[in-house]
Amino acid sequence: MDSGNAVKKVLVIDDNPTIVELIKYAVSLHGSYQVSVAYDGVQGLERVYAEQPDCVIIDVKMPRMGGYQLVRCLRGDPRTADTPLIILSAMTREEDQMAGLLSGADEYLTKPFKPTALNEAIERVLRLTPDERQSRTEYLVRTQSERE
Repeated sequence: MDSGNAVKKVLVIDDNPTIVELIKYAVSLHGSYQVSVAYDGVQGLERVYAEQPDCVIIDVKMPRMGGYQLVRCLRGDPRTADTPLIILSAMTREEDQMAGLLSGADEYLTKPFKPTALNEAIERVLRLTPDERQSRTEYLVRTQSERE
């Protein structure tokens, strides 16, 4: 991982240009992030491989590839399996949030969002180790299986 004061790269993947601008503004308030954008899941996947961002913020409902599918693709590839992933979605039901976390997202935030909450989530996911990420996912899967 980079040193603590290095500029971190954040990739925002959302098909709504207005939401993208709000996210970019919110993240810019932190001051230490370089933000890039993709407007659908396929373009987002391409950007992840090209740019190797430190964190990815992903919407759920997008053209060409939805957010859950994108998260599963990234988690399933050893090159991107440990990339910090945040889902930011207007889908607010508990089932939606659990689906996002079970797909492999580190955090699931809902729209509308508070800039401070988004920046705090970014900081949290950037601190996760690969072992912590794996343990949390295994715990969620186990917990979900027990519910069913």
